Amino acid sequence: MNKQIEGFLGIGEGGRKSRIPARLDLIQSGTGLILGLFMWLHMLFVATILISQSAFDSIVHLLELRFISDSPFMSYITSFLAACVLIIFFVHAALGMRKMPINFRQWQIYRAHTARMKHEDTTLWWVQACTGFIMFFLGSAHLIIIVTNADKISADLSAQRVFSHFMWLFYLVLLFAVELHGSIGLYRLCVKWGWFEGKDAKESRKKLKKAKWFLSIFFLVLGLLSLAAFLKIGYNNYATGDWKTAQVLQINSDGVRV
Repeated sequence: MNKQIEGFLGIGEGGRKSRIPARLDLIQSGTGLILGLFMWLHMLFVATILISQSAFDSIVHLLELRFISDSPFMSYITSFLAACVLIIFFVHAALGMRKMPINFRQWQIYRAHTARMKHEDTTLWWVQACTGFIMFFLGSAHLIIIVTNADKISADLSAQRVFSHFMWLFYLVLLFAVELHGSIGLYRLCVKWGWFEGKDAKESRKKLKKAKWFLSIFFLVLGLLSLAAFLKIGYNNYATGDWKTAQVLQINSDGVRV
């Protein structure tokens, strides 16, 4: 009966509101923080391709713990980690959809609010919502590719995947969606929970916004340069026919690529 009353009135028998929405907000914030930090680490890992192909392959070797064993089954570590990220990603997306306008009337209210307030953070929320929608499809596809092809991660094979079948366009759209969504999300987390607020909240928000734009531009440029590097490697391998003989990355226990 208490749940029925709360369903109609929004409050329980004791006049108290449910704490479930607050708990869901906390879970959404936590999963968003994990994914945002993972995004930055992932971007730095991918950017090692700008150093050299060997540097990229060495990072793959390190993350798969191949210094412990050079067994090809060690690639399942990458599959497991990608699957964990995929689960967190789905949980975060499901919780995020609660706040999306779900009918025309809600869309009208949002548009009217945006037009009257002319508030930059409201616009940033809409950019975050749109990029989140894009990420739900492209991000899921990327993670599933990693889960099912973890044994095919190397500079040559990754470049082949990016270069062929217009996958570079897929990753280009995903790059902008991920970096914008992630940086806006982390900024909103800081504002929502009062992190780095200091004595002057308004001044702190300005500094956070500047930091957000700096990080957005930094990781977008880093991502574009990395994508260009993979395209160059893929094109060179295609032109010389090297990718016809490309092998799954094998690294001995002494760290030598074979």
